[in-house]
Amino acid sequence: MSLLPVQHTAGSPYHILVDTNFINFSIKAKLDIVQSMMDCLYAKCIPCITDCVMAEIEKLGMKFRVALRIAKDPRFERLPCTHKGTYADDCLVQRVIQHKCYIVATVDRDLKRRIRKIPGVPIMYISNHRYNIERMPDDYGAPRF
Repeated sequence: MSLLPVQHTAGSPYHILVDTNFINFSIKAKLDIVQSMMDCLYAKCIPCITDCVMAEIEKLGMKFRVALRIAKDPRFERLPCTHKGTYADDCLVQRVIQHKCYIVATVDRDLKRRIRKIPGVPIMYISNHRYNIERMPDDYGAPRF
């Protein structure tokens, strides 16, 4: 049972758009992505990877092979993109503008700045070897630290 009330479009299970850097920093911090998300939100979480983010990870080659293996985890939901050759950050921003039912997981400063301009979109980030959430509306009941 979830401790968070379901009162918003981004209710439990939470769909969390993950970017390339978030996966990479999670690996460096030795965090299991799905479990750490659930520990942060006290609810079921579904990490989502867009085709653009997957293509970006694939382009980065051998250095990101662990990130690629994690991104292909069956617990991650693959989201098809209708556009071609879009920069992954642009893809994520477009998706949250169209569908405000996502939380965006990123450690990228520029992407966080762009997401903050979109009202009602929470941001998950890594701090002190754990996931934290920013801009979660009070009606979600998310823990405050």
